[in-house]
Amino acid sequence: MRDMTKGAPLQHLFFYAVPLLFGNWLQLAYNAADSVIAGRFIGQDALAAEGIAAPVMNLVILAISGLCIGAGVLMSEAYGARHTERLRQTLATTLLFGALLCCGVALAGIAVTPQLLRLLAVPPEIADITGIYLRITFLGAPFTFFYNALAAGLKSVGDSKTPLKFLAFSAVLNIVLDLIFIGGLGFGIVCSAVTTVAAEAASAVLAMVYMVRRVPQLCPQRGQWRIRPELLGPVLRYGAVTALQQAVQPICKLLIQGQVNALGVQVIAAFNAATRVDDFAFTPEQSLAAAITTYIAQNRGAGQKQRIRPGFAAGLRLELGYWVLVGSVTWCLRRPMIALFVSGQGAQSVVAQGAAYLGCMAVLYGLPALTNGFQGLYRGMGKMTTTLLGTCTQAGLRALFAALLAPRVGLPGIAAACALGWAAMLLFEVPYYFYTCRKQGIR
Repeated sequence: MRDMTKGAPLQHLFFYAVPLLFGNWLQLAYNAADSVIAGRFIGQDALAAEGIAAPVMNLVILAISGLCIGAGVLMSEAYGARHTERLRQTLATTLLFGALLCCGVALAGIAVTPQLLRLLAVPPEIADITGIYLRITFLGAPFTFFYNALAAGLKSVGDSKTPLKFLAFSAVLNIVLDLIFIGGLGFGIVCSAVTTVAAEAASAVLAMVYMVRRVPQLCPQRGQWRIRPELLGPVLRYGAVTALQQAVQPICKLLIQGQVNALGVQVIAAFNAATRVDDFAFTPEQSLAAAITTYIAQNRGAGQKQRIRPGFAAGLRLELGYWVLVGSVTWCLRRPMIALFVSGQGAQSVVAQGAAYLGCMAVLYGLPALTNGFQGLYRGMGKMTTTLLGTCTQAGLRALFAALLAPRVGLPGIAAACALGWAAMLLFEVPYYFYTCRKQGIR
């Protein structure tokens, strides 16, 4: 556990964020492993199908993680205030309510898959395998929720290392199973989806066993296993807004994917490969934002307002330092990284288009570094509506400009749309930061 209400902010943020950063990379690794193995052993159609399915599943996953992030803020506040009973009751309420919700989401997703395929204008030649992949991965939603909820409980008390260990195990498991059943035995895209679900289930079980055996102070007692309306209200108020905010991004990606789908299978494959690398590069910026959220929430719960602003400044320095490092590496290695995802006929064209798009994005990673930092602050302050407004501004403009530019200039138009959306988000978030500090007496 890590008590962030005392000690140097930069040290707390760094050592809390590093395991989250590696955890994000590992989570992305077993998603990317599916794409690499599918593209090289099954073919371009499988790579394109997984690329189309990815934004749909990201919508579900980010909605789930949004609910868990919201609950995690409440648990961090309870831990900072030393209210152990409220901490346990919040976790129990989140687990029970989320389990019911995610089972419903899984069943609904399976039922509406044909409608989703039509909505996304999926090319007929890959519609069947995309539908199969989607239905199987929808079944993994409850496992994804259980892991995220248990990990949120651990992270709320400052333990960001243990969830990393579970993700490491599940990432290795997924890659090994893919190599055996797809690379070695020649199974198709069904196996790719099944191994991903199996890896998610493994991480959820490991988190549950660990919490019961090693962190009993987090585990709800027998009489606490019920949905408490007085706690469900704040969980939904924080979690639902955060879930909606988290879901806005993949909705935006779905709209953009629809624009990309109209450009042909090769462009779809190039965009999917570049997006996988893209995720590795800037998604961990959200890990630093999560560290800022936990730091702010713990200090807010403990009444330590004077520590908020210095901690936020330290968090922004980490975000920008990460951008300089990872943006440079991505720009230099953009072609060989894209080449990992595809081989055979048409591969050169896919690599060229994907590398050009990725080079543009590497230069722009500083913008989401800043927006993620501000989002982390506002979540820690309990201002979930502010994060939602910022994300909606960014995503709405990004989708609008993508629709205008992609048909005219292709993938470079998608990169330009991203830049315009992030810049508009900062124009909203930065002035509101100074207003919030003045209003709440934060110096």
